[in-house]
Amino acid sequence: MTGTTEGTFAALRTQLREAAATFAGGPDVLESILLGLVDDVDRAVREPLEIFPVCHHSPASAIAMARRLREKQPKVVYLELCEDMAPLLTELRNCRLPVAVQAFATEVDGFPAEWSPLSVVAPITEASAEYQAIAYALDTPGVELVLVDRSSDHVFQWDERGTQDAEPADPDAPPAEEEAALHGDAVGVELGDLRPRFAELEEHLLRHGRVRHWSEWWHQYVELPLGDSDHDTYRQVMLLIGSLFRRLAPGDSHRVHVDEDRERHMWTRMREHLAATGTDPADCLYVCGAFHAASRVEEFGVHGTDTFEIGPRTATKWQHGLIPSSHAAIEAQFGLAAGSVSIAATLWAKNVGRTRVRPYRLAGQSGAGAPRARKTAAVTAPVPAVAPEDRLTGFLRRPPVLDGLDEAELLGWSVEVVRAARRNGYLASTADAIAVFETSILLAGMRDRAKPTPYDFQDAAVTCIEKDTVPGRRDVRRIVAIMMGGDRVGQVGYDALPPLARDVHDRLAPLNLRLQQRGVQRALLDMTGRPELERCSDVLWMLRRLLPQGAARPIMGERRLGERSIQESWDLALGTHQRALIELGYEGVSIEQVLEQRLRRTAYAPRATTATVLEAVEDATLYLRGRRLPDELGTRALEVLSAERTVDGAPEVLRRVRRLLAYYRTSEPVLPPWIESFVKAGYAHYCTLLPTAFTDEDATVRQVAAMLGFLFSMESLALSLGCDRTQLELAVAQSHPRDPSRTALLWAARTQLGHLSRADLRAKCDELLGNPLVVPAYPRYLSGFVHALEPVPGLTDFVVEAVSNAFGRLPDPVLLPWLPTLITTLRAGGAELAPLLIREAGRIFPGRLGALDEWVPPWRTQPEPAAARTARRPAAGGGVHALLAAHPGTCDAVATLLGCEGTWRTADPGSSGAALAARHPDTAVAPEALLTGG
Repeated sequence: MTGTTEGTFAALRTQLREAAATFAGGPDVLESILLGLVDDVDRAVREPLEIFPVCHHSPASAIAMARRLREKQPKVVYLELCEDMAPLLTELRNCRLPVAVQAFATEVDGFPAEWSPLSVVAPITEASAEYQAIAYALDTPGVELVLVDRSSDHVFQWDERGTQDAEPADPDAPPAEEEAALHGDAVGVELGDLRPRFAELEEHLLRHGRVRHWSEWWHQYVELPLGDSDHDTYRQVMLLIGSLFRRLAPGDSHRVHVDEDRERHMWTRMREHLAATGTDPADCLYVCGAFHAASRVEEFGVHGTDTFEIGPRTATKWQHGLIPSSHAAIEAQFGLAAGSVSIAATLWAKNVGRTRVRPYRLAGQSGAGAPRARKTAAVTAPVPAVAPEDRLTGFLRRPPVLDGLDEAELLGWSVEVVRAARRNGYLASTADAIAVFETSILLAGMRDRAKPTPYDFQDAAVTCIEKDTVPGRRDVRRIVAIMMGGDRVGQVGYDALPPLARDVHDRLAPLNLRLQQRGVQRALLDMTGRPELERCSDVLWMLRRLLPQGAARPIMGERRLGERSIQESWDLALGTHQRALIELGYEGVSIEQVLEQRLRRTAYAPRATTATVLEAVEDATLYLRGRRLPDELGTRALEVLSAERTVDGAPEVLRRVRRLLAYYRTSEPVLPPWIESFVKAGYAHYCTLLPTAFTDEDATVRQVAAMLGFLFSMESLALSLGCDRTQLELAVAQSHPRDPSRTALLWAARTQLGHLSRADLRAKCDELLGNPLVVPAYPRYLSGFVHALEPVPGLTDFVVEAVSNAFGRLPDPVLLPWLPTLITTLRAGGAELAPLLIREAGRIFPGRLGALDEWVPPWRTQPEPAAARTARRPAAGGGVHALLAAHPGTCDAVATLLGCEGTWRTADPGSSGAALAARHPDTAVAPEALLTGG
């Protein structure tokens, strides 16, 4: 580094020293800063390996890059980009820009598990210097492209994630559009992140530049002046800006350390390549951000020290691919103003036509063609290197060039924005177009600009068109951004897709749809007329399970256990969700493999519950053919159930086991061994936990009811598999709840077991209603009875009776506050409980309103007096014997069937059937033993 006044910038140093003395009153920190800026520029321009500073997505940088590549024609291009992304760059020719190069890892080894999945993206647009360098290197014979930045693995090794709290999201911010979320939660890596890191400096520049945000300042004071400047001026100005932002950066030690390590890494890689290949540094070009070009580390330059050691990568397996990007996604990820990338694309097209520079473009690149430049003489030989000249002094002393007002362009903008606003629901008119035109000129004048910039026009459109509310998806600011350059959304071509994505497109080819096209397309599947579409249906259902909501949405048809639709209708948006489909390709080579891996990952997760494992079993049965995986996951569910000590997932377990049992009983000749073992183990498991659950405050009534539902509904199967019913009876006998709702649930269980009769249960409820101290808690007993419909559906008529009595006898101060609880209870179990109550109530209550006054509930019907029953009873030995004697054919037929012979005799007047039973007691004893199990 030059430390004296001698050299290229001696005159500039003298002027800055005099300015520091004038404004600061003598040598101080200001002089050291100003002279340090010049020293950084001088050091960079004198480096034998030419450093080309750029800013991300800058049209001025792209124009300067294209011009310099044609002049210098370097043999090696060193590019600031993750070194492990190099193999993907050749696939850019199969894509429509903008796209992003992505490194993705789902299974981490060496990083915290909560960081998974890891994702790094580097977006590339046509109006970017990095694309010009890539296109030149890949399409020019004999040119080598070397990526020298840290690897994707080191991006996370050097990350400080988790040590600082994330900034809270702005609650007043508008919802992000679909295009702005194309990068997901990936970490962005850009070439040339050039923005002040000193908040006071940025605020000062915005205030004195009379602009609203940083993108507008850069457009006005850097992009426009450097748009048609020569190479030396562009290079020295960008180095000066990078040095300024670097020297005035705040003391964020971690970020400074990472920046310096990146610079050490890049210079170390370049020296290693130069030493290995023997390339002359004069034939090379180093493309990096202006912030890193003004580096002051000891490893800087081809003659720097070799003290930096690049650490090894972790064992994490990284997958690489290309994903679609968009202007909105780039702006959202890197904190740029809305519409700034679209405006940069428009400015790029203008600069190409104005400067007569022919940009580079990859051969076979799909999408819109590159802006055409005016014809110019082809460069046949590289321009020899010359000593750098001082261009900073002239640039800094040159007054700004004021562009004249282009009324035709501004008028066209005003008319177009009104037309676009109408399409988006705004009540805009011709008067609004005139107002936007005049306001744009007014704002430009207030900001000392003769020609309104796109940002001035954007502010004017917001002021004149956008009123109190936004009627559609987009506000006026977004409409202007789309109108200016269009929110271009990239697309990854078929040849650049991973094998899984290509396989999906091939298997869905019978649908005859353009699946790579953005937007929603309707697919109609008639499996009866075209049986081959059944395979397409299988793919679509798996995509619905794996991709985000909206990628594959069924309109007609469903898939349940044991059911298959013969006709289906789908809304497909695979082109819109191309990033998600590509990321599936990082996990496997087919969607079946990815689904199987995800189901296994869910089932074997450390925090997996029985309910989640059973859900995985159900999904494996629904979407994957064969019994191998469901049986494996079912065995895992049995292991998880045995290890659980809570009943939190009992309702979900009951619902899924019932569904799986119904499916296997109708579609399989025998039950799978795992589900038999599951029912047997679950019966013993829930019997063990039942007494504790009745008194556990953390367990809800619904969970306890689900346990009883499992025990009662699976009882017959469990007993056939060797379980003992005594275990359930003991569990119920050992349960002593105190909560009213659980007490009612216990009464229902005892009724189901036969330990409590209906009459006793009714008497308990009447006793509760007759006790003034218990009446306020009676609704909670009713809530328990409602939940009891899950394990004991036979009590439906009694629950209707109990609820009816409550409505008839409870006082309003007790009844009215309880009604919301009843509604909430029915809604929580509405799919199963409410229909039972409604159907039973419809059977009991009269169907007409007129009959309600004379209707008497069945439970209030008075029992018949004993005297009346005795009067109607036939005399002993009368009616029955007379009936048999009058019609002996029935007894004769039974006797003949049994092989008995005999004759009829006349019955004695005092004989009865009791005497026959007394003479032959074995007949009565046998049924008794059969019914009691003795």
